[in-house]
Amino acid sequence: MAARSIGWRVKETLLELPVPCVMGVLNATPDSFHGASRVDPDGALRLADRMMNEGASILDIGGASSRPGSTGVPVDEELRRVVPVVKAVHQRFPEALLSVDTWRSEVARAAVHAGAGLVNDIGAGLLDADMLPTVAALHVPYIAMHMQGTPATMQESAAYADVAGEVTHFLSGRLRACKDAGIPDVVIDPGFGFGKTTAHNYRLLHELPRIAALGAPVLVGLSRKRMVNEVLGIPASEALNGTTVLNTLALLGGAAILRVHDVREGMEVVKLLGRFQDESR
Repeated sequence: MAARSIGWRVKETLLELPVPCVMGVLNATPDSFHGASRVDPDGALRLADRMMNEGASILDIGGASSRPGSTGVPVDEELRRVVPVVKAVHQRFPEALLSVDTWRSEVARAAVHAGAGLVNDIGAGLLDADMLPTVAALHVPYIAMHMQGTPATMQESAAYADVAGEVTHFLSGRLRACKDAGIPDVVIDPGFGFGKTTAHNYRLLHELPRIAALGAPVLVGLSRKRMVNEVLGIPASEALNGTTVLNTLALLGGAAILRVHDVREGMEVVKLLGRFQDESR
């Protein structure tokens, strides 16, 4: 695979990330759907060390679960959960690029001040009107995700006439909004599992090149989700192999970043597919 990279401004630093790359998930929550990703500050250091050694380019730290049916937590609780973890990981691994997974501008600001260098927003700036100007002022890259509804309601009546077309149109609009707000480095995420049935998710995966054609790096979060579990009839704890299959398809469709719970296996996808593509030229 020919060497490619993403160039980002992260605060006062210019950073080059390989493409494709892997983002590892650290959940500072008691109720995320995959128990092995849940950490406190001490556990976060151990998991961060392992993920970095396995090849993660980004570590994504969240303090509020966004699994289907979750009702959220008060902002003070989200801050209490996420800021100490960001601070601990940044102090131990200052070279690591940390992402904060939040839709709240207040949490984004506090996490970036604690050491995060990227904001990952499931609301794409629509759940908090201050998010886009806040990110622009912080001078960090931003991930804008598509979601129909909210985590509490998103699976109740997911409906689309053309899921890929509607998600592409939405992300195109959010790209313009981010640029207008002064955010130069934007990643787009189609939001697999967020307000989408399993059928919607597979249609979206099949048509991922339409989203990649928007020109922004595409992040996909397929790891151990219902679109694996429902088809195979297994729990999330057994969904690693299925996740690997879907991550391979996503890279073939133009994804740039794999958001995963299992970094080593995600990196194996990147390396093996890269070798395959090198030999096909």
